[in-house]
Amino acid sequence: MSVVRESTNTPGLRILGDCPVPVWGISSAERLRRQVRAAGVDATGGLHGSVLLVRSDYVYDQRIINKLIAARNTLLDATDGGASVPVAAHVDETHLDAAERMLSGESLGAEEPSLQRVTAETLAGAYIEELLKTEAPVLRQLRPERRREIEKRLFDGSYKGVTDVVTKYVWPIPARWTVRLCSNVGIRPNHVTLVGLSCVFITTALFAFGWFGLGLVFAWLMTFLDTVDGKLARVTIDSSRLGHFLDKIVDIVHPPFWYLAWGIGLSSSSTPLPPEQFYTLLLVIFIGYTVGRLSEGAFSHLLAGFSIFTWQRFDSSFRMIMARRNPCLIVLTLALIVGRPDWGLILVAGWTVLSSAILLTRLFQGIYHRLTSGPLHPWLNTSRQSSPTTELPAAPARSGRPTIA
Repeated sequence: MSVVRESTNTPGLRILGDCPVPVWGISSAERLRRQVRAAGVDATGGLHGSVLLVRSDYVYDQRIINKLIAARNTLLDATDGGASVPVAAHVDETHLDAAERMLSGESLGAEEPSLQRVTAETLAGAYIEELLKTEAPVLRQLRPERRREIEKRLFDGSYKGVTDVVTKYVWPIPARWTVRLCSNVGIRPNHVTLVGLSCVFITTALFAFGWFGLGLVFAWLMTFLDTVDGKLARVTIDSSRLGHFLDKIVDIVHPPFWYLAWGIGLSSSSTPLPPEQFYTLLLVIFIGYTVGRLSEGAFSHLLAGFSIFTWQRFDSSFRMIMARRNPCLIVLTLALIVGRPDWGLILVAGWTVLSSAILLTRLFQGIYHRLTSGPLHPWLNTSRQSSPTTELPAAPARSGRPTIA
């Protein structure tokens, strides 16, 4: 039995069993420790108050761990082969021995403590605001024959539901292969982020010198790595504040400077733009991009409390093609292929203005809806989630006895 001792106001972690099957290059026990740390529980200090018991032969969605830590005297059941199996619990120390026996498969009868019984769905719900999608939480028994299936499920679960067309339809398979390679050889998400950051500067320099083809190679490489680092961080539970900060800042800041560099590079190409047109396009791009970003932020932080791209179906569909980096790179690539890189910049400017106008319009429509009809709700979050404190019916017959090492 593995025990991680926690600080005074947080639960201790007790891992039952020693599952030998790794998931995305890390052991089950190490994955559980990382998940607990990701939930804000410090893995140092003394054991006080309550204990989080988890079976190591199951894989838990991060949402499950987060919610279970917040739900004291709660028992989590998994369904396996039609039977309900207790696989984790958060209990006071007074119930620790009884809960451990229950997770080992022992029937306590009248001695069974009064614990709230929940399933993954009733505990964690389906809507994931961070990833802009609805998806059932992962809770699967970890067996050698299921490892690849579970890894794919975890990878798919790490993907945003609302994103651009390239990220959604082109990158998933090569990104999964790359994430597997990185996890197997010990490459961490921050390493990938730093390589992607270097691609940002290389792309900017190549565009400015008019080497558009090679610049686009590094630009597309950067967008691919931007997908890989986030997925690698989520499936290996290995994110950091620095990596998150760099990823967010780079994503927001660099696109307009790529377009600036592209415009500078046009001066040494066969299709230069007149200076006045060049400056006008850049001004339009920078203002349009800023207005679009501010509209998104105002909707999310001041009006609705969720992303503008999950308000209604139209917004989710529009996100796939709006003037963000990847769709604009498609425009620049096609313009270069037909031999008119100048058209690329003109089209990016026009699409940026139109996209930002749509976002601004949606912001005002949201304000009107809020004033006339009340709070806004994301269309993806259509199901009502059960509260973990809601009384649930007794679980069916249980099966399975984990080894407590």
